[in-house]
Amino acid sequence: MKQTERVVQNLNRALHEAFTADDDLLILGEDILDPYGGAFKATRGLSTRFPDRVIGTPISENGIVGVANGLCLNGNTVIVEIMFADFLTLAFDQIVNASAKSVTMFGHRVPMHLVVRAPVGGHRGYGATHSQSPQKHFIGVPNLRLYELSPFHESTRLLPRLLNIGEPCILFEDKTLYGERLRLGPKVDDVFTLDFPRGREGPAWVRLDGGQDTPDCTVIATGGTALRALEAVRTAFVEHEIICDVIVPFQLHPYGLGSMHEILSRSGHIIVAEESAAGGTWGSEIAHILHTQLWDELSRPVRVVSSKDSSIPAAPHLERNVLMQADTILQAIGDLANA
Repeated sequence: MKQTERVVQNLNRALHEAFTADDDLLILGEDILDPYGGAFKATRGLSTRFPDRVIGTPISENGIVGVANGLCLNGNTVIVEIMFADFLTLAFDQIVNASAKSVTMFGHRVPMHLVVRAPVGGHRGYGATHSQSPQKHFIGVPNLRLYELSPFHESTRLLPRLLNIGEPCILFEDKTLYGERLRLGPKVDDVFTLDFPRGREGPAWVRLDGGQDTPDCTVIATGGTALRALEAVRTAFVEHEIICDVIVPFQLHPYGLGSMHEILSRSGHIIVAEESAAGGTWGSEIAHILHTQLWDELSRPVRVVSSKDSSIPAAPHLERNVLMQADTILQAIGDLANA
């Protein structure tokens, strides 16, 4: 694996490898055929190599996932590309009431080999209906698994796992990451190193090179938010001599940080950073679990940092004011350090 490979290139390679390995694998989505290759070019080259298994669809997210459910019930493995995660709301019924329920509601376990890919997040000036982070709307649905790409996790390693689980998965992909290069360590940059205490499928652990085992604060963040967290903790160290770790999970739900509790318990201050607006979110769930299970080790309640309670504007300066930024995390770090 080359450190120069970009996230979208790695994802595209993972898709090609998956199609080569499984003759029953199909992908459905809008504008995924060559030469366009998808809105963010993740499917580039697939329809040329596998023309019978790459299916371009009409603009009907509910219909696309409905067809995918039928194919999965018939024994196929299916990937669905939703062009923007905002449109998952149009397929909510098929995902929650068909995909997830089909695993267990027929009197015996029925494997549903389905992965729904969904680009999330703002910072691209796409406006209110193309910039959201809707992960929270799918938290807690039985038999539905949620994951999110990060610059520290390889799609080539993780996509085969999702396809073989036998439960429907949503793979969220922060749009700002597609052009970023993978950061696979052991050095992240001149200040931080990368470790995987539970293997490369587990949470990534970014910490100060040669740093102490008891950081002043630990920030938990996913996807593109992880890079903003990294920017914030770098500034906290360089300008304020505050030492922070960053934990980046790949699995959002079911809860995927249990194996990291020993590491998290060494930090009395924990911040969970997410791009969605507050209220019933992944971050709130993480904060609740950590506050409950690490009560004796924490110095104060877990802090959740979110975007503002607002629709997301298209104008860059207004969008930046609404969405959670590195400065937002840095402010939370400073608040805890000065408390």
